Amino acid sequence: MTSTPSSLIASLRARWRPWRRWQRWWQGLSPAHQDRMVSIVPLISVLLFLAAIASAFTYFTRLEAQREQQEVTRDVEYAQQRLRLRLLEPHEPLQRMAAEVVGGELSPQLFGLEAELLAGRFPELLALTWLDARDQVVSAHAAVQAPALLNRSAGQPVLDVDTEGALGVARTTLQPHFSRPLGGPGPDSRLLLLLPLTHFGSFQGTLMVEYSLEMLLRLGVPGDVRTRYALALVDLNGNVVAGSTHELDPEGLPWLPWTGQPRSAQLAVTPVGPHLQLRATSYRISRDAAGEGFFWVVGSLSLLTIWMLLTNLRHTRRRLQAQRALQSETLFRRAMENSMLTGMRALDLNGRITYVNPAFCSMTGWNEADLVGAQAPFPYWPAAHVENLHARLDDELSGRTNAGGFEMPVQRKDGSTFYARMYVSPLIDSQGQQTGWMTSMTDISEPKRVREELGASYRRFTTVLDTLDQAVSVAPLNSTELLFANRMYQTWFGSTAEGHRQLIQLSQRSSATRPDGEDHQSDGLAGLPTDTLFEATTEHAELFLDALNKWLEVRSRYLTWVDGRLVQMVIASDITARRRAEQQAALQQERAEAASRLITMGEMASSVAHELNQPLTAINNYSSGMIARLQQQQISEAELLEVLQKTAKQAQRAGQIIQRIRAFVKRSEPTPIPSDAAQMVANAVELAEIDLRRHLVRLNTYVAARLPQLLVDPILIEQVLINLLKNAGEAIMQAQRPVGQRQVELCVTPRHVEGLPVVEFSVRDNGRGIPPERLERIYEAFYSTKAEGMGIGLKLCRSIVESHHGRLEAHNLYNGQEIMGCEFSFWLPSLTALKS
Repeated sequence: MTSTPSSLIASLRARWRPWRRWQRWWQGLSPAHQDRMVSIVPLISVLLFLAAIASAFTYFTRLEAQREQQEVTRDVEYAQQRLRLRLLEPHEPLQRMAAEVVGGELSPQLFGLEAELLAGRFPELLALTWLDARDQVVSAHAAVQAPALLNRSAGQPVLDVDTEGALGVARTTLQPHFSRPLGGPGPDSRLLLLLPLTHFGSFQGTLMVEYSLEMLLRLGVPGDVRTRYALALVDLNGNVVAGSTHELDPEGLPWLPWTGQPRSAQLAVTPVGPHLQLRATSYRISRDAAGEGFFWVVGSLSLLTIWMLLTNLRHTRRRLQAQRALQSETLFRRAMENSMLTGMRALDLNGRITYVNPAFCSMTGWNEADLVGAQAPFPYWPAAHVENLHARLDDELSGRTNAGGFEMPVQRKDGSTFYARMYVSPLIDSQGQQTGWMTSMTDISEPKRVREELGASYRRFTTVLDTLDQAVSVAPLNSTELLFANRMYQTWFGSTAEGHRQLIQLSQRSSATRPDGEDHQSDGLAGLPTDTLFEATTEHAELFLDALNKWLEVRSRYLTWVDGRLVQMVIASDITARRRAEQQAALQQERAEAASRLITMGEMASSVAHELNQPLTAINNYSSGMIARLQQQQISEAELLEVLQKTAKQAQRAGQIIQRIRAFVKRSEPTPIPSDAAQMVANAVELAEIDLRRHLVRLNTYVAARLPQLLVDPILIEQVLINLLKNAGEAIMQAQRPVGQRQVELCVTPRHVEGLPVVEFSVRDNGRGIPPERLERIYEAFYSTKAEGMGIGLKLCRSIVESHHGRLEAHNLYNGQEIMGCEFSFWLPSLTALKS
């Protein structure tokens, strides 16, 4: 049985596995995708055809361009070879001339004649110059067309910087050398050939030959090459030094493959090297007019075919869209209605419900059958609000509706009630006629609850502010409007913004500073919400108001008000009691310090009297001795002067003791000044050592060199040192140490505390120490470990040290478990640490 070709093709398709796979893939596509694929296949075919044509045109055009470029490259290589021969042609006679110059066979006059003959044979030679070993001209010849600067005279040095550089290279290498192009573009451009004149390795001078680059290009390049190309000699930077370039604007669109593009090539001229290169640019490029025309014809036909296919595809898609429009629209509207969270309700012109969406039914709990066709009163109306809702419905049907909607209570089917916002708009059909009213409903129970809570929170917040002891006010900048004022502000300043402005003005004039140790990031508004305040604009001041007879602490900050304006909030606190307490405490502190000094000096009075008795007794003895020897005329002028000097020294010592005691006892305000630690130690030791010597206690003092300066009141610090030294001596006396073991050590050294430079003062004794259980109480007022002590010395010392930003510490010295003494130490920050 013979098979037909169609049956054979069908059999092959059934057996060919890729065909079966493609067929299953095709059947798996939806009808819409199949229609789209069928309409796109012709378009893809035409695009592939256009791509093949464009690729073929591009390929052959690039081959032609490569051929033309190769031709230009060959011509440039040929021109370069001719140029090279032209450069090297006068090389042999020049070498011979150089040999004659070295051998002494050529005088300067004969050099000029031979140079003139050589320039006549080679017109590109501008000048020949014979230079001696110092680069001065021996003999020179310049051609008629040479520039004026090449007319050199005998004995003239070479003043050209570029020429001197080339001469230096030739002198160093002792080899013929071509320089880089000199003189710039134009007829002055030239090239140097430098031939060193050497005799048995000794440099005798240089034969300098100067070529005209313009003449070299004109005579060296063949005429047929010059007619086809624009030739130019360029330097290493691409600057034209001879010849001319030709910029050719291609005709037609530059992105088309057959558009004529200028062909150029560039090659270094040997033996000069890369400093001189020959560039050639073609004058004319032929265009493939036939290929261009064929391309436009094929392209136009292809575009026409594509346009026709696109038109058919668009009509096909429109037919498919028309077939599926109703189904898609119905499914979309249904999906949109089912997925909306906003309840939708439609009323006809008589107020009957004609449509509700699933969201509306879900909110109310009534199904579509219960609502569609219903008239007022509707099932979701609460019985208590039927009358008001009837009036609202009449306004709705009459078109008297608010664009912002209205709130109404809604009753669910289970009896619960919620609040909803209703928005009403006319329902217009496709002919532009109104067929009813469309209403959207949104559940606002949660937002309404949040608003009520916010209102209650605001009322609570206002109540809290009204109960504060501080006056709080808020006002815009440069305005008389008062936005907020609590009850305390109104009690002090009334209900106007005058008090707010007065507090701000006085705060700006005040020079109050932030107390030490205050945290700049702390909330200074007593817990008020300050999230929106600008931290960089916080101000703090303490001021006195005569009208209120009060001291007020004023804090102000900038913040953004609820309407977006920049306002300033001021909080004023009454600190009158605190300021009075501080003044009283300062007065008591000052009185205690004065009393401590007087008590200390009272205890030291007998020792001071004994100390003053020594210089006074010495003065008396010196005076009596001088009187006796003067009466007997047994003293010379030199001996008298020596005795008088000793007497004056003793009187000066007594005066210093009295002045030191007066400065110590004198009652004055603390005045911190830059002070020297060593001088303060010397003054304190001078007074304290009087009492220590009376108790037979030896004082060992160590003061480190190059101590930093301190910003302190020196009298107060001296008082601390005297008290500590006096206590150390008394502790040794109470311990009843032997005379040889009674010693107090005072050590002053620099150190660092928390990264800052300080000076540490430490006083050590070898007494019985302080009982550990009493170590924490020694700084308490009126507490003392001595039977006759008043208990104010260490407390005052600690207050003085801490007022100078330092710290006083005490600890026992141990030898195993036995207490062998006590050490009091305190440190003070240096002047540089306080400034930083």
